[in-house]
Amino acid sequence: QVQLVESGGGSVQPGGSLRLSCAASRSIFTIWHMGWYRQAPGKERELVARFTDYTTTSYADSAKGRFAVSRDNAKNTVDLQMNSLKPEDTAAYFCNAVVGSIIYWGQGTQVTVSS
Repeated sequence: QVQLVESGGGSVQPGGSLRLSCAASRSIFTIWHMGWYRQAPGKERELVARFTDYTTTSYADSAKGRFAVSRDNAKNTVDLQMNSLKPEDTAAYFCNAVVGSIIYWGQGTQVTVSS
């Protein structure tokens, strides 16, 4: 079992940056699949960026070139650096981990991009 706690959300103007962090309650050394999803009001939850193994990443087309996911196995964290933010990036962002056949989610952190 693993608990995930997100932090770093907030309000920012278009073009700004935010860094989200996800802290896991135990070692993530053996957890290959970790990443970030988001859900805007009235929309389904969608992939933003994730690790599919220790070094291989996958990004949504909307995130490519603007967002970067990173992991620190020593600190048990997975971060999402978001640059050049747009109003359409406004959503609740959720950390995700897959352990065997079980999918774990954090409680989410809100990101609002508005002028």
